[in-house]
Amino acid sequence: MTTSVLIVGAGPTGLTLGCVLARAGVPVRIIDKSPEFHRTSRGKGLNQRSRELLEDLGVAEEAAESGIEHIALRKYRDGAAVADHVAFGDRVPTPDAPYASGLIIPQWRTEEILRGRLASYGVEVELGREMTGFTQDERGVTVTLADGGRVEAGYLVGCDGGHSPVRKALGVGFEGATEAEECMVIGDVEVDGLDPEFWHQWFDEDGAVMLCPFRGSRHWQLQGAVERDAAGHLVEPSLAAFQRLFDRHVRMPGLRPTNPTWLSSYRINVRMADRFRVGRVFLAGDAAHVHSIAGGLGMNTGIQDAFNLGWKLALVARGVAGPGLLATYEEERLPVAAWTLKLTDERLRAVREGVMTAGVGTEAVVTDDITTLGVGYGWSSLAWGGGTSGERAPDAPCVEAGTGRPVRLFEVFAGPHFTLLGFGADSAAALAEVSRACGDLVRTCLVDGRGGAADIAGARGVAAWSAGGAGHVELVDAGGHARRAYGGEAGVGGFAPGLVLIRPDNHIAMSAAADRGAEVVDRLRRLGR
Repeated sequence: MTTSVLIVGAGPTGLTLGCVLARAGVPVRIIDKSPEFHRTSRGKGLNQRSRELLEDLGVAEEAAESGIEHIALRKYRDGAAVADHVAFGDRVPTPDAPYASGLIIPQWRTEEILRGRLASYGVEVELGREMTGFTQDERGVTVTLADGGRVEAGYLVGCDGGHSPVRKALGVGFEGATEAEECMVIGDVEVDGLDPEFWHQWFDEDGAVMLCPFRGSRHWQLQGAVERDAAGHLVEPSLAAFQRLFDRHVRMPGLRPTNPTWLSSYRINVRMADRFRVGRVFLAGDAAHVHSIAGGLGMNTGIQDAFNLGWKLALVARGVAGPGLLATYEEERLPVAAWTLKLTDERLRAVREGVMTAGVGTEAVVTDDITTLGVGYGWSSLAWGGGTSGERAPDAPCVEAGTGRPVRLFEVFAGPHFTLLGFGADSAAALAEVSRACGDLVRTCLVDGRGGAADIAGARGVAAWSAGGAGHVELVDAGGHARRAYGGEAGVGGFAPGLVLIRPDNHIAMSAAADRGAEVVDRLRRLGR
């Protein structure tokens, strides 16, 4: 059987990649060796940037309905509640960043939502299909399966976790360290008698227990200090061991963990692949990097890997871009992975130090960095000009010209296309030029094109652009938010760009003067070639 892209691993990383590719019309298959879908909480948080990307896929609202924003942390000492703290409680949505909070949601539900979106494109996860090996040449990859099957694919992507068979088959190094003594027990349990509006955290000098709630579920995710036997060896997690943790740290009469659906232990691994690509084979998510859970960035970094790789694979697979574009995946995401490993190490140290003080819990991990809204690619060969090239593209509320319907820029960006914003009537001619030359690759959006002191040439440009057919968007920046977000006000930073090109993963490719449409066309035509 043949496909353009074969994804190994149906966790959040693989599912996000599958959605990005399938939405773009690229034939994709996704296999997983598990015989059935899991129902465990695992990675339980979507950060603000991942929520934006799920909005691009059209599933952010569904996720929000299943999750908890601004989770309240209740901290205990010596068995008594001593302090409450609301994560990101001092923040509200802003015009450029619509998600003030991350989202507490069990991983099984995130995966379920993504599988639903993938199915809407006609792609189903193939369970019980284990990869046993592969070969590759200049034409593609041949994958062998445990059941004797074979898959011919143009590209293979390993989204198969920290023990990645794909990575091991490539012989890619996975350098780093495992902290033999630093580990915790973890599981999903029912606990009656606790207020589910709080993430309860008991920290004592000699250990800890945390219970995180989930919306609409009787199960809580339990994290706790490991238990050791008389010889100092780790005791395997069990319901009885969990109860001993409760007796030691929680000390609330009648409070008992019951009905466990997941029991596991976690040891801190900090490792990163030395390459994210070998030929036609790529690594993403935990297959490429693992780190401390501090900040909850594991699943989020994988989702963001997938979005970065997905639009590039899609354009190359469709023949719209040259294969050189694929080199920018490692160029952009490997430094981000290295930064993430460093950040999570720092945040883990902050938590370890913080919880020594009564009333301090995991809020010690919360900084702007863990939102990953500030992650950009200013060093990338795809940062084509302008001071904000490579940065995340901000949102902004506008209204549709003619109808007055509210429209956010994120709605315009959503999809597998580039977006070219043009500010003012003077940019309309460039928008028309790019639209004619690039077709469906670029959605053009004119902002404030019919007001103010537009000259005759500008008015003619608007008329020519608007006559160009479907796919054009015309907006009024009634509150000035879009111009402020993109430096489009006279005097901001000494430069008011007329054109801003946004990549399919919602990062800025370039900012330019209103008459530089030909440069935009040239950049896009040479993409990866």
